[in-house]
Amino acid sequence: MPNHYLKLFYVLLPLLLRGAAGSMIGFNSSAEIKCIDRERQALLNFKYSLVDFYGVLSSWRDDDNSQDCCKWEGIQCDQQTGHVTILRLPGHDAHYLSGTLNITSLFVLQNIQHLDLSYNLFLGNFIPQLMGSLTNLRYLNLSYSYFCGSIPTQLGNLTNLLSLDLRGNRFLFREIPYQLGSLAQLRYLDLSYNYLDGELPRQLGNLSQLRYLDLSANSFYGALPFQVGNLPFLHSLGLPGRFYIEPKDAEWLSNLHSLTNLALYSLYNLDWLPTIVFSNLKELGLVGCSLSDTDIHSLFYSRSNFSNSLTILDLFSNMLTSSTYQLLSNFSLNLQALYLSHNYIHSPPLYSNFPSLITLDLSYNNMTSFEGTSIFTSKLQNLYLRNCSLRDDNFVITAITVVNSSSSLASLDLSSNLLKSPSIFDWFRTLELYDNMLEGPIPDGFGKVMNSLEVLYLSHNKLQGEIPSFFGNICTLRILYLSNNKLSGEISSLFQNSSWCNRHVFQYLDLSLNNFTGTLPKSIGLLSELLMLSLDGNHLEGDVTESHLSNFSKLEELSLSNNYLSLKLVPDWVPPFQLFYLGLRSCKLGPTFPSWLQTQRSLTYLNISDTRLNGSVPEWFWNNLQNMEILDMSHNNLTGPIFNLQPKLLFGPLIFLNSNQFEGIVPSFLLQASFLLLNENKFSYLPSLCDQGTATILMILDLSNNAIEGQLPDCWNSVHNLRILDLSHNELSGKIPESMGSLVHLSALVLRNNNLMVNFLLL
Repeated sequence: MPNHYLKLFYVLLPLLLRGAAGSMIGFNSSAEIKCIDRERQALLNFKYSLVDFYGVLSSWRDDDNSQDCCKWEGIQCDQQTGHVTILRLPGHDAHYLSGTLNITSLFVLQNIQHLDLSYNLFLGNFIPQLMGSLTNLRYLNLSYSYFCGSIPTQLGNLTNLLSLDLRGNRFLFREIPYQLGSLAQLRYLDLSYNYLDGELPRQLGNLSQLRYLDLSANSFYGALPFQVGNLPFLHSLGLPGRFYIEPKDAEWLSNLHSLTNLALYSLYNLDWLPTIVFSNLKELGLVGCSLSDTDIHSLFYSRSNFSNSLTILDLFSNMLTSSTYQLLSNFSLNLQALYLSHNYIHSPPLYSNFPSLITLDLSYNNMTSFEGTSIFTSKLQNLYLRNCSLRDDNFVITAITVVNSSSSLASLDLSSNLLKSPSIFDWFRTLELYDNMLEGPIPDGFGKVMNSLEVLYLSHNKLQGEIPSFFGNICTLRILYLSNNKLSGEISSLFQNSSWCNRHVFQYLDLSLNNFTGTLPKSIGLLSELLMLSLDGNHLEGDVTESHLSNFSKLEELSLSNNYLSLKLVPDWVPPFQLFYLGLRSCKLGPTFPSWLQTQRSLTYLNISDTRLNGSVPEWFWNNLQNMEILDMSHNNLTGPIFNLQPKLLFGPLIFLNSNQFEGIVPSFLLQASFLLLNENKFSYLPSLCDQGTATILMILDLSNNAIEGQLPDCWNSVHNLRILDLSHNELSGKIPESMGSLVHLSALVLRNNNLMVNFLLL
């Protein structure tokens, strides 16, 4: 038997024997393999340590209908043995897990190879050292999950690991543990955006199989620990600044023959770069490196010569002028994306010299003129000219060119310029013109020629007149921002004379901060795909009922603040949506606290200030604040005590409860806020501050104009981030605690109109 047939025979032999054995003992090969019971119980134990506010693990149940954990969300099992091999639970959008990681419960999963807990919210948690006990792992992704502390040294025990992704966490000023150099099989390592510090351990050079290494957005310093021959298969490399690059480092880079992507951030000693040959480089980023035109000339006309391979070039935030642009325009036939924002480019570029260019970013350059005619002779699809000081007289596009063109340009960003006329932009799919000086009415011709428009930003201009109805007849339009203009007229005119052929794709409508009048038409419910509706800051009046809102099953943001609207919703109404943002300031919402808010468990912003609310706030409301970032219930007539419940405020929110009638003791859970305004209430007692973990991020505390009596509590050292403290106009007495002397960041302390004995030496 030839050798290659013999090798094939030995590869297939175990499979043949397994099939024969199955036939002999009567196994049905099509029988469904279910998960192993002890592994099922281990997963349930893991679930119990987590906070699953959004039902991500709703299929993980301990009942007769959920016995097979292989069918649970995020679980995959070996089809032959039933062992759990994959646990994949990445968060997405606003659906994520939080709580703590009970890693010991996963020790039973001896065959697990893939663990993905990325994009969740484990704020304040450390990555458990015992994670290193899952020695069969080949893939570990904990990126963007807000872990803090240090990278566990025991991760070095995961010697079978092929991919480790820890980017986007909060390992503040910690070093990379040298034990990671033991991961000899590692192909992928991403530690970017972590605030890491210190020198790179030399053991990283042992990762001989590494293909991808990204250390950007950290604060490493010192010498690179790599020698010639290290990381021979590397194809993608990202390095931040503060490294001292030596000649040996240039020699090491020269020997990375597989390198296709190189990104260097804030490196200032790049004299060595032109000496390197990058024969296969496709993407190059030299960001914030203080490069001059001379540097670019030296780099692109040296023997490095990667003109035939380079497709993406990022030179963001350097000191480059128009001559660099002209130089580059003659450089690469294959360049598809060029990023030159935050430089010193003044004269108009000539796009025709870039035959393959698709994306060009010249934002934040002070343009003295821009000849746009050449746009229509190129393949350019995306052009970014944000904040370039462009005006009508120096941004030149002729009407004849527009009409006769066959341009591929689809997206144009001209935001934050000085343009006044909106009549020259009639051919795009995406058009960004916010923060200019556009004035007068929106021209009727705008709607007749923009048949392919999908995204339109006209906010922060000086547009006047009524809102045209043709926006509802642009069948491709998904996003419309007209906020902060001077538009007026009845808001119903937008809906009355339109077919709304785009209602199945229309998702964002922002008409805020204009002068619209009238009542909210019920026909707004046609826009059933809306994710965001913002009408605040107008002169709208009348009632808003369930019939206006019941068709918005996908709505995430609703802002009706600063109008004359009354929300008249039946008490048992259950909205079809889950909002993240709700603004109802100055609308009539009361008199009783709205019970339908109990269904809104995803809120991060809630403003129901000055809405004529009376009476007490139910307990369920305080228990739903986990995700809150801004809460404003000020200027109402809310009464009674706030019971000291145990909700965890994960984001250190800004809380405004001032100008109400709350009384009793200030609940300690509110001290988890970063800004806490409780002034102009009837609170009578301060809570204890001696729980070291309660008020660690509190920066502003205003309890002025209450009825707080007795002595000040001790343990002010636990509120070490406090900047402003106002306890004026209360009934406090006694001495100021010595612990107040530890408030080293305090910039304002107001104690007037009390009966306190002030020790000025202490303060």
